[in-house]
Amino acid sequence: MATKHEQILQHIDRLPIGSKISVRQIAKDLDVSEGTAYRAIKEAETQGYVSTIERVGTVRIEKKQKENIERLTFAEVVNIVDGHVLGGREGLHKTLNKFVIGAMQLEAMMRYIDAGSLLIVGNRYQAHKIALQQGAAVLITGGFDTSEEIKQLADRLALPIISSSYDSFTVASMINRAIYDRLIKKEIVMVEDVLKPLAETPVLLPSDTVAKWHQYTELYQDTRFPVVDEQMRLIGIVTSKDIIGHEETATIDKVMTKNPITTSPRVSVASSAHMMVWEGIELLPVVDNYRKLVGVLSRNDVLKALQFTAKQPQMSETFPNLIMSHFREERQADELVYLGDVTPQMTNHLGTIASGIMTTVMVEAACNLLRQHRRGDMVPENITVYFLKPVQMESHIQVQPRLLDISRRFGKVEVSVYHGEQLVGQAMITAQIIDR
Repeated sequence: MATKHEQILQHIDRLPIGSKISVRQIAKDLDVSEGTAYRAIKEAETQGYVSTIERVGTVRIEKKQKENIERLTFAEVVNIVDGHVLGGREGLHKTLNKFVIGAMQLEAMMRYIDAGSLLIVGNRYQAHKIALQQGAAVLITGGFDTSEEIKQLADRLALPIISSSYDSFTVASMINRAIYDRLIKKEIVMVEDVLKPLAETPVLLPSDTVAKWHQYTELYQDTRFPVVDEQMRLIGIVTSKDIIGHEETATIDKVMTKNPITTSPRVSVASSAHMMVWEGIELLPVVDNYRKLVGVLSRNDVLKALQFTAKQPQMSETFPNLIMSHFREERQADELVYLGDVTPQMTNHLGTIASGIMTTVMVEAACNLLRQHRRGDMVPENITVYFLKPVQMESHIQVQPRLLDISRRFGKVEVSVYHGEQLVGQAMITAQIIDR
C-alpha cells in the first residue's frame, strides 16, 4: 500500500499541465496535514514536474525527458531572471523553443519570432502586442510595465508576459547559462539512465528460504539478490557468501547482509562506480528517499555506461575543461609539462591565482599523466597541496606532473608548478583508477 507521501505525488502527477497547486487544497482533497502536503510538493519540485514562482504560486509543469532537458519552461525563466508575471499566467507551463533579443526595427524583429519563442525587449508596446499575436511570450527588461490591453491579450492567449529588472544582455546571458548548465547535466550519465528497473529485478522476501535462493540462481543466472519487505522497502542483500554453510530450510532474514550500501537514481554513474570499486561490491541496490527499491546497478551496467560516455562528443565544457583550455601540453626531455598564463578570471580579489584554480590545474595534470599509463577514469582520492609562493595575474606558469607509483587500481603523482625558475606550488595526488 502506498504511503500518504506517495499518494500525494501520484495525485500531483495526474493533475493537468498548468494546474495551480496549493498546500491547503492538497491537504483538504487528500485529507492529510499541510506539512505532509508541503513536503510532497517540494519533492515534486525536485523531480521536475512542479515549479514555484514568487507572486504566482506553484504550477504543474511538463516533466522533461533527458533528451529535452535543455528546454526551459516559462515558469523556470521567471525564476532564472528574478522576474514577475504581468499576464498570461495560464501559459507558464509551456516550454520555449528559442529566445530573440528585440534590438532592431519592428519589421525586422518579427521575421525571427514564431510560436513558442520568447521575445526579450524593452518597453516597446507594439512589439509586445505583435509577438503575442504570433504565439510568442514576452520578457520585458529594465523593470518596465506594459499596457492593460496587452496584459488582457496575454491572458486570453495564455502566453506569459514577464518583467525583469535586468537589461537585455544580462537576461539573455542568464537564460543561456541555464541552458548551458542543463547541457552539461544532459551529458552526465546518471544511475537512473542505466539501472535495471524493479520490474526486471528478482527480489527475495525475508521469509523465503535458502532453497529459493538456489532456484533463483538457476533461473536468473545470478547469485546476488536484494531482499525487500511487503512494501518493497530494501532491508538486505543476499549473495553466495551469505549462503555458505546454511541449510536449505534456513530463512533469508537469518543469512542476508543487513543495511547494505545503496545509491539513489539521481547519482552519477561515475560516483557509483567509485563506490562499487572502493567497497568491492558487484551489485548496488538503487532506492528512493523512503528506501523503497527502484532497481539495481551491476558492475557490468557501470562498465557499459562508462564505455558509452567515453565515445560521446562533448557539447559543453565544465570548469576544469575551461581552466585547462588555457594550457598547452608539451613534452620536454620525455616529460609531460603544461604551459599557460594566469588569466584575470583565474585570480582572487588580490590578483593572485586562486587556490581552487591552482588545485584544479594540478589535479587535471596528474590525471592526464595517469591516463597515459592506464585506460580508465581517474578519481582523485587524496590531494595534499603546498602553496609556496603567490602567483600574480598574467604570469606564465609551467606545471610538471611526475609519476611516483602506479598499480592496477591506484596511481600516485607529484606535481610541481614553476613561475620562471621559481617553484611556486607543489602537490601530492593519489587517484583511484576505474577501468572502463
